[in-house]
Amino acid sequence: MQNHDIEVQERFGNTDAYKEHELKTADYTKEKWQAVNGGLMAVFTKFAECKNNGNTADSDEAQALVKELQNYITENYYTCTKEILAGLGQMYVADERFKANIDKNGNGTAEFVREAIEIYCK
Repeated sequence: MQNHDIEVQERFGNTDAYKEHELKTADYTKEKWQAVNGGLMAVFTKFAECKNNGNTADSDEAQALVKELQNYITENYYTCTKEILAGLGQMYVADERFKANIDKNGNGTAEFVREAIEIYCK
């Protein structure tokens, strides 16, 4: 088990979402994981494009992307409630590993995603 996997299990192992994630992804191959994670990153790329096109976090475009992100997570990982989504938005900025990964699409993308999620979840 990798350090990341251990950390996730320690933080979320007792949650329903974690248990659902374990069941949903149990038969994912390495190739499936790459495809699913690549699809998730593609959504973050869309957020960067949205931001770079001058849209604000409360724009219809950004809010549609939050819904797309929520649906993508639900379809591929676990049921992503608004409560979970709000927590993810905070984590995307607070955890430097997530922030750096999302900001590969352009500086400020993680903050833009977090702000759009906050608006969506209210």
